[in-house]
Amino acid sequence: MPQQSRIVVVGAGTMGATLARLMASRDMSVTLLDIDRARLASCREAMSDDDVPSSQLDFTSDWQAVGNVSVVIESVTEDLDLKRRVLAEAERHVPAEALVMTNTSGLSIDALGQSMAHPERFVGAHFFNPADVVPAVEVVPGRLTHAATVEQTCRLLRRLGKRPAVLNKSVPGFVANRIQHALMRECLALLEQGVVEAEALDDIVRYSIGVRLAINGPLRQRDLNGLDTHLNIARYLYSDLEDRHTPSPLLETYVAEGRLGRKSGRGFFEWPADTAEAQSRQERELLVRLLALLEESASN
Repeated sequence: MPQQSRIVVVGAGTMGATLARLMASRDMSVTLLDIDRARLASCREAMSDDDVPSSQLDFTSDWQAVGNVSVVIESVTEDLDLKRRVLAEAERHVPAEALVMTNTSGLSIDALGQSMAHPERFVGAHFFNPADVVPAVEVVPGRLTHAATVEQTCRLLRRLGKRPAVLNKSVPGFVANRIQHALMRECLALLEQGVVEAEALDDIVRYSIGVRLAINGPLRQRDLNGLDTHLNIARYLYSDLEDRHTPSPLLETYVAEGRLGRKSGRGFFEWPADTAEAQSRQERELLVRLLALLEESASN
């Protein structure tokens, strides 16, 4: 009897471990591969209490132990050279027809795949954290990616309950991070100019445009408001918006001071350990509830 084909997730960090758990829970045979044996052991221990069939999930630090591979998902640190080395290693151990995906947040797909033997089967798949909850996945082809590769990727993502969003081409940051950084550039400028305090700024975004974007998205919301109205505002507002091409001095200062956010206990806000943990749990619960409401609305 031929060996069952497996998906290999390379990188046992937060995203890689979450993806492996998600796939195993969907009855897919998955191997989580990482050369850091301690990290791998930690993942195995953390997942031992999950409701994931142990028969569906393996852990290894050796490609030779993987077996028959149909899909590789590279999910290591966001470092171009490291990802290239991991992809080259993967190509040495998987058949030419295997689908190879990279979970990058915005690195060039062409730059990542430029030395690959089979770039036609290589595609970007940008999952969002938490990857087992957030439905959207940016599917990003390179110049040499075949259309069949994109379709195969979308089928796999739909099996995972995801909403694949295919880009026509790869640009730095893809779509989500370009929009997120454009938004943050203006937020940081408003803080620097003393227009608003951090807490008030968050309230304005969360309870005005934030909730409406979750319901409609930016383009449908503009259609509902009227494109003529948007154009009239754009004509007087755009010249006053922040358009610097370097990171915010406020952001540079905070990072230099060690104000990294939750991970260091202080960023724009204070993050005591118990508050940070509670916030993570609450965020996940709210995401699940919000997405359930959106799905219910879409089905009506």
